[in-house]
Amino acid sequence: MTAHEIDYSIYGEEMQYVEIELDPQEAVVAESGSFMMMDNGIKMNTIFGDGSGQTQSVLGKIFSAGKRLLTGESLFMTAFLNEGNGKKKVSFASPYPGKIIPIDLTNFNGKFICQKDAFLCAAKGVSVGIEFSKKLGRGLFGGEGFIMQKLEGDGMAFMHVGGTVAKKELQAGEILKVDTGCIVGFDQTVNYDIEFVGGIKNTVFGGEGLFFATLQGPGTVYIQSLPFSRLAGRIIASVPRTGGKGRGEGSILGGIGDILDGDNRF
Repeated sequence: MTAHEIDYSIYGEEMQYVEIELDPQEAVVAESGSFMMMDNGIKMNTIFGDGSGQTQSVLGKIFSAGKRLLTGESLFMTAFLNEGNGKKKVSFASPYPGKIIPIDLTNFNGKFICQKDAFLCAAKGVSVGIEFSKKLGRGLFGGEGFIMQKLEGDGMAFMHVGGTVAKKELQAGEILKVDTGCIVGFDQTVNYDIEFVGGIKNTVFGGEGLFFATLQGPGTVYIQSLPFSRLAGRIIASVPRTGGKGRGEGSILGGIGDILDGDNRF
């Protein structure tokens, strides 16, 4: 194996964290802001990129790390190395309510594609890169743009999903239609495209967007019930207006709705 072989346990229900057990000289890499706690004897280092291209030239390492900027991530990641003599543990927490999904890349022929903000942490040696969409429609209207993340290697990686996760095993030719924001990830054998919802009423009044994501098997697909964009939208909608209630209350009737609700302040 090129990636470090790690053991792990996942704790919690709505706000989970993953505890990773490291043997001496084993390491795990993580996005900044996900660290929770660690045993004494683990050394934390900021590294350029994901640390997987140790044999690359300096220019190669810069190019590899620079691609992360296209996914909205930092050039740097954090590595946690066990420098002690015995086993040590380090934990990483979910950024918002949801589930942590372990991905053994050996079960996906060494490559798994996921949305840009799904990656949480991985065994050192796993490559965290970018996956360009080859289809114009998918890139413009697919919700994730032209760029998604790809996890490559033969080690363990961990993704975070919002709400509850649904795992679907698609047979060859089987198609699943999904809201574009609800896709977490899928293996490389799945064909990902978009489809216009269609119909004037659906388009204008449906409130579900103009496009579906279509995922065609064979392969494994992970779907989340609460994309962070949807959660953030609901929070913003409930923020009180100046001198009034949130715009989610009485929004159809406007001020009349507020009066009927007992809020007659102007």
